[in-house]
Amino acid sequence: MAEEAVLGYLLDNEEITDSGQFSDEHNLNHDEVVNVIKRLHAFGYVDCQNIKRVSSVLTDEGKKYAAEGSPEVHYFLAVPAEGSISKEELQKKLSPSDWKSKTSVFRIGSIYAIKNKWVEGGKQVSRKVQHVEDKVKNLLLQIQEGMELDEESLNYLKNTRRLIEEKVWKGYSIKKGPNYAPKRMSFATDLSRENLQKSITSMLNDSLLMLDIFTPFSRYSNVRKQFKDIFRQMGFEEMPTNNFVESSFWNFDALFQPQQHPARDSHDTFFLKAPSTTRELPEDYVERVKQVHESGGYGSRGYNYDWKREEANKNLLRTHTTAASSRMLYALAKKPFTPKKYFSIDRVFRNEAVDRTHLAEFHQIEGLVCDRGLTLGDLIGVLQDFFSRLGMSKLRFKPAYNPYTEPSMEIFSYHEGLGKWVEIGNSGMFRPEMLLPMGLPEDVRVIAWGLSLERPTMILYEIDNIRDLFGHKVDLGLIKRNPICRIGIE
Repeated sequence: MAEEAVLGYLLDNEEITDSGQFSDEHNLNHDEVVNVIKRLHAFGYVDCQNIKRVSSVLTDEGKKYAAEGSPEVHYFLAVPAEGSISKEELQKKLSPSDWKSKTSVFRIGSIYAIKNKWVEGGKQVSRKVQHVEDKVKNLLLQIQEGMELDEESLNYLKNTRRLIEEKVWKGYSIKKGPNYAPKRMSFATDLSRENLQKSITSMLNDSLLMLDIFTPFSRYSNVRKQFKDIFRQMGFEEMPTNNFVESSFWNFDALFQPQQHPARDSHDTFFLKAPSTTRELPEDYVERVKQVHESGGYGSRGYNYDWKREEANKNLLRTHTTAASSRMLYALAKKPFTPKKYFSIDRVFRNEAVDRTHLAEFHQIEGLVCDRGLTLGDLIGVLQDFFSRLGMSKLRFKPAYNPYTEPSMEIFSYHEGLGKWVEIGNSGMFRPEMLLPMGLPEDVRVIAWGLSLERPTMILYEIDNIRDLFGHKVDLGLIKRNPICRIGIE
């Protein structure tokens, strides 16, 4: 329905200016529309441009204050208009059971009522003014109603009080692409007796794709085998990677990736509808991860936000095999420490548009070394050794940011076909905020790197479009010329 709506609208109109507005007007789910746009873009039916909007939304605490009033006003109103009241009595009135909590009405209310000079503190508390305005509640209500606030007020609510947070909305503007048609052609992709009979008599009216009988799997299996040989030559052991479906906890949270990170958006990640959540997680470890996210630890300030278990429980198609690495390191931490070298090669999934260098599904290669006293120099040395065994000696490293590694480096190799440097992977040293909650010793360091299986193959064979390497557009001549797809191993 969404695909028909998009193509049908473009038949009589030049552009869909906003996919969100289009979805609302046509009673469509925006996530479904986004997936349709990506699919149509991959086939050339539409061209699209990213739209990004940032808005402010209330946190759970902010919603409570908007409905019930701020703690400082509650605190002020609990103080008698004449005379005074003891702190102990205020505690009983405002927060009888949780007054020690960081979010208790008594604790927060006392801080801001005194700061606003509404009351006079001490063992006895009395009013300094008779009437106050609940500015915090009023500002929060304005945000709920969609009104814009000045920068000072936004900064106060967001950074000082942490009552609002930024919400990033992503969408697209869409125009007709070079292959536009009012209806997308459906292709028969299954090799069946019926399709073969039809193809002999009528070529299926050009609707049967040339089936890739040779398939890329013969090449990928051989490339994968040779990568495995390199890792084993270097003393690595393979990690189990049979979990295509992962929980957000192992895929993101255990890696110290905040829950507001853009990569966790449904437009970048494939979330499952059924089963939508994981059944079990290691509770003691979950609590430590929650703590380091919310308030830090191990020398870190953390992210200072309300970590939500329901977000961590969500199931998804893993976006990287580092989820397997987090499981392996956690298992390693439960035993007396032994240095380890691990690797994995398997499929991962990203909800992104297909283009000349990106696929929604690809193979990730990951290696890590876990030992005491490792440094960035060790990482660079291992990378140079690893890639030299692939015949890729032209390497460059660029400082980068990753939530779970510090320092971090992007890895570039020179692509002769494209005549430029191409990013082939990412690397870094896992952060203490990731390793120490697992229970690993403080002097243990982990260096790691990851890359796709497809990118190095493109560089080695001077292929400039990933769709020429994988899928129905594959160059069969390339397969015939390179039946084993050898990579030089010394």
